Amino acid sequence: MIILYGSGPNFGLPDASPFVTKAETLLRMSKLPFEKALMSFSKAPKGKIPYIEDDGQLLGDSTLIRWHLEQKYGVDFDRRLSAEQRATAWAFEKMAEDNLYWVSVYYRWMVEANFRKGPVSFFKGVPAPIRPIVVFMIGRRLRKTLQGQGIGRHTPDEIAAIGKHSIDAMADYLGDKAFFMGDEPTGIDATMFAFALSAICPLFDSELQRAASSHANLRRYVGRMAARFYPDFGEIAGCETGA
Repeated sequence: MIILYGSGPNFGLPDASPFVTKAETLLRMSKLPFEKALMSFSKAPKGKIPYIEDDGQLLGDSTLIRWHLEQKYGVDFDRRLSAEQRATAWAFEKMAEDNLYWVSVYYRWMVEANFRKGPVSFFKGVPAPIRPIVVFMIGRRLRKTLQGQGIGRHTPDEIAAIGKHSIDAMADYLGDKAFFMGDEPTGIDATMFAFALSAICPLFDSELQRAASSHANLRRYVGRMAARFYPDFGEIAGCETGA
């Protein structure tokens, strides 16, 4: 049995990390049996989540997990797609993972009001006397990461514009389609669902959240994906399932 490791449900989402939600959605799409468990960074093969354990093998990174499912179990998430569609799907996935994700991180961690509503909960297990020090150190490290990645070098207005452009591109490409590549879900939908869901999450007040929730087709898409692959979750991020 495959075991998927993540941080667990949080913020009204299947997992606090959209990468874990992407991996879980791929597993649900594959119909392979799996279990979920809480992660241990010391055990994570790449020092991050998600990672899976499959027949004693530990494998990290959501994209590598997908390739593993395809290669070992013969799951073809993109069997309906042309080469051109696969290329478009890859480009959109990388936009979400390497651009939109960091905008979301900025709004969750660098905006104090959002941090107090969300990520601060990750530190509940830290002893109270040293908790402020740990929070400060993690925050400083994350600021350096955002600087190195590039998003942290921009002004708040510029970050908002970058996030909005990504969200608008997702909504424009989705259009009136049921799923990103047509009438049936394909591999890209695991990624787009996870990151649209993360952006729409109403817990975090931001220009990104307002941009994402302003697109009715994205909200309907999130509800449609949730109804199909997360029927146990009910309403998710304020998006009615089955829309």
